[in-house]
Formats: sequence, C-alpha cells, structure tokens
Amino acid sequence: MRSVWSVALGISLVFIVSSSGCDRPAEVGEDPGHGSSEMAKKLGKYTSVRLTSNLDHLSENQKRVIALLIEAGQAMDDAFWIQAYGDRTALMNSIDDADARKFAELNYGPWDRLADNAPFVDGVGAKPAGANLYPADMTEAEFNAAADSPGSGAALKSLYTIVRRDDAGQLVAVPYSEFFAAQVQTAASKLREAAALADNAAFKAYLEMRAEALLSDDYQPSDMAWMDMKDNPIDVVIGPIESYEDQLFGYKASFETFVLVKDMAWSERLSRYAAMLPDLQRGLPVSAEYKREMPGSDADLNAYDAVYFAGDCNAGSKTIAINLPNDEQVQLKKGTRRLQLKNAMRAKFDKILVPIADVLIVEDQRAHVTFDAFFANTMFHEVAHGLGVKQTLDGASMVREAMKDKASTMEEGKADILGLYMVTKLHEAGELEAGALEDYYVTFLAGIFRSIRFGAASAHGRANMIRFNFFEEFGAFTRDEETGVYRADFEKMREAIDALSEKILVLQGDGDYAGATELVDRMSIVNAKLQGDLDRLNDAGIPTDIIFEQGTDVLGL
Repeated sequence: MRSVWSVALGISLVFIVSSSGCDRPAEVGEDPGHGSSEMAKKLGKYTSVRLTSNLDHLSENQKRVIALLIEAGQAMDDAFWIQAYGDRTALMNSIDDADARKFAELNYGPWDRLADNAPFVDGVGAKPAGANLYPADMTEAEFNAAADSPGSGAALKSLYTIVRRDDAGQLVAVPYSEFFAAQVQTAASKLREAAALADNAAFKAYLEMRAEALLSDDYQPSDMAWMDMKDNPIDVVIGPIESYEDQLFGYKASFETFVLVKDMAWSERLSRYAAMLPDLQRGLPVSAEYKREMPGSDADLNAYDAVYFAGDCNAGSKTIAINLPNDEQVQLKKGTRRLQLKNAMRAKFDKILVPIADVLIVEDQRAHVTFDAFFANTMFHEVAHGLGVKQTLDGASMVREAMKDKASTMEEGKADILGLYMVTKLHEAGELEAGALEDYYVTFLAGIFRSIRFGAASAHGRANMIRFNFFEEFGAFTRDEETGVYRADFEKMREAIDALSEKILVLQGDGDYAGATELVDRMSIVNAKLQGDLDRLNDAGIPTDIIFEQGTDVLGL
C-alpha cells in the first residue's frame, strides 16, 4: 500500500498517511465471498472495507453525536429499502440461501446493481424503471397525462412525493413526510438529540433545521444552513437527495445518509480552488450563451473520512466524493460543497484501480497511475458539477427537468469530462504541481474501466461508457490487439475533452432530451472486445467495488 499521497495546492505539498491521524486510509478486510456457488461468486465482486477514522481529537459529546447520526441513518436506510424494493422482511424470508440474502442486502433488493439490475432471485422479474416510487402498473403515458393536469402536476413531479393510487384508481402524490412517517420521525428525533449535544452553533442549527425538513418536506432552508456550516469537525448528509433510483423519470429523490469526520487541515488547503470557478466557467470550450451562469461564490471543498453510509449511497457502487446541494436555486445563490471521502477513495485506488491498470494499461504508462491524480480527478469531477448551466437557455425549465431520465447520466458525464478539462487548465496555469499532466490522463483512462464495471444500470457506468466510446472515436487511446492493453494518446485526448465537453453542455443548455437520448443509446454500448477485457479483470479476481463493515461497533463507540 502506498503511504504517501498528496494534492498540490499552488505549492509543493506532501502529506503522510499516518495510522495515528485523520489521514488514515480505510482498513481493507477479507473478500466477502470465497465459496464456489454462483451467489458466492457474485459476492466476490466486492471487497470488504472497515470504515474507520481516528476519533481521538473529538470530545465525548462529539462521539455521542456520531452515534446518534448513525442511528438516524439507520432510519433512512429503512426508508430507502421501501423506495428501492418494498417489503424488506418479506423478501429476506423468501430467500433460503445465506449468500443470496447477503447479496440482497448489498443491493437493497433482488436485482444485481452491478449487472444492469439482473434479477438473482427466482420469480421476481425485471426491476421496474421507477423502482417502488410509482405504482407497478402505471404507464408513462398515464403519468404524463396526470402530471399535465391542472393542480396535481407539480406534486406528482416533486422530488419529495411517492406516487400511489387513490381509492378510485387515480394517481396521487403522497408526501414523503406522510408516507415515510415512521422513518422520518425517528431520524428527526435522533437529529434533535444530536443538536442538543452539538457545541458548534452552525452545526446545531443545521441539525435542527434538517430534522424539521424531514417532517415538512421543505429542504431548501436546511440546504442553505448546510452551506453556511464551515468549521465543524463532524458532518452529516441526510435525507432524500439523489434521483438515481428513479430511472423512469428522474423526478424522485432517494433517502440516504453519510456520517463524516472532517479533516480540517486538508479542507483548508483545498478551499482555494472554489475561488477559481468563475474563471474556469468563462473558459469552458463552448459558445458564450452556454456558460452565461456564474457559479455561486460560497462554494467550498472539504476532505473527510466517511464512517457510515446508509440508503441510496450504500447501494451497489459506493460513493467516494459528494457534490451538494442539488437544489439549483441554492447552487446559484451559494454554490455547492464538495466533499472528498479520502478513506473510501484510498481503498478503491489500492484494491481496484491499481490492479486494473496492471492488467489493461500499457506497461510504460502504468507509472502514471497515481493516487494524487485519482484524488484530483475525483475532486474536480465534483467541482465540475457547478459549471455549465442549471437552466435551459430558453428559460423553460431547469436542465434536470428537461433531461428527465437522462438527467443523471448527462450530469455525471458532464462532471467527469469537465473535471478533466479543469485539471488540464489548472495544470497549464501552474496551479497543480503534483505530477505530470500525463498522470491525470492515464489515471482517468484507467478510471473509466473501473466505472464501466458498475454497469448500464448506473448513471456513472453509462456516463463512462459514453466517454470510452467517444474517446475511442477520437483516437484518444489505442488498444494493442495482441496484448489487449491500452495506451493513452495525450494530444488526441485533449481534443476529445473539448469536443465532448461542448457536446454535453450544448445538449443540457438546449434542453435537448431527444439529443441526449440518442447520445446515451448510441454511445453507452459495451462492445464484444471491451467486454472481453472487462472479463479479464473478473478472471484476475479484481473486485468491482467495495462494501463496508461499519457502525458504532467498528468505531468503538
């Protein structure tokens, strides 16, 4: 395991990963499946990681706060199970095989999230595109007709309602605070208990406001409060946030929780990049009207150890960085916060990305795969969410609404490619001193293979597949037919970065749903040759992703 990793912040900075400090990487446990059964092989796609962090610098009250936040997260986990599948207990009772039950727990249902949601329990059928967020017998045409009717449309499309049928069989929107009353009341109670122990005024206010948001479905005030919370050593992201689970329309937010311990020193060093967003926005490789919006000035970057994941973020592929809030009005007024989850990131780099590079990257370019570059590429992916436009150029709607079910794929694709654009520009300006530009490019190429393995059911997987095929058309990499290894072409990669950045920004700015659909349908295909290469990774025993050993026992609380 590499023990030295850094991000240059205008001066040469190197940070030692110490087992006694907050920079300690996640502890990687044994692979969860070693048997010969088919389900054991499926479990073998994951490697187990203990989510730990040094808590010695925290007070007893602060440690108790972490325990309470984990309890609140467990309630969000229960709510997400309902959104993703329905009756968790009934499903588990219907599965006899212990490995299959464990795999269902990992996937929050009987569908394999890393295999395009293929069912692994007999008789369950295909996963509904809208999960359990809409009636199983509802058609898209029926929903659209109801959503276009006066009075009810806004509620049916709301991020914070679940769609059900009334006694007459008509579609109705049920607020989350009503439908998930038991779960949100439990979580709100735990947040209020934590607020009573909090010694940071901004953190206390956020916890109290977030508790109220869970009970009222009005999340914007607490999002604003979260943006103002700058110096607390503990953080929590909790509530209905991302809309990845809704692959029917992309309208519905899913419950999740991250409990985080902030690295105050790293966060201070990273914060300088947020101030560069306006200049980077002005320099985007697209015509002026597609970059007319200016990112909020209150955006910031932070580094954390994650100590608990629950709900949507814990299902299938695991998050290593966060960019929030998603509320476009908050983004335009205050920007966003970007949270880098160092321990989860380090685990994926060491256990997945480096072994992938050893198989698929040409030998003389493997030295360019570095944690510095992986950290920076991931970080600037999150920063890049703040670039481009949030509202379509004609002012008719927000980009997210116009892109519908393609919104997540397009947004993740935008963030990936603009993140690399930012790295290029900052490196050229001397703002990144850690490593050569080639490090970022080759690490990015290796990272595409890592994310493609998440499958077409994942917005991140689809976005990476689009980029792989786009880069291939541009000649941004070549593949040796005899050895099956890939070589990055640095000059052509720069051309491809600008071209794909422009294409996605224009599609979003125009609200061109048809164009986005064409791009996704045409470019998110895994061809036979690539599939063979991905199979080689599986044959080499390289895990696809990580799962967590986590909770108060792991933390010693």
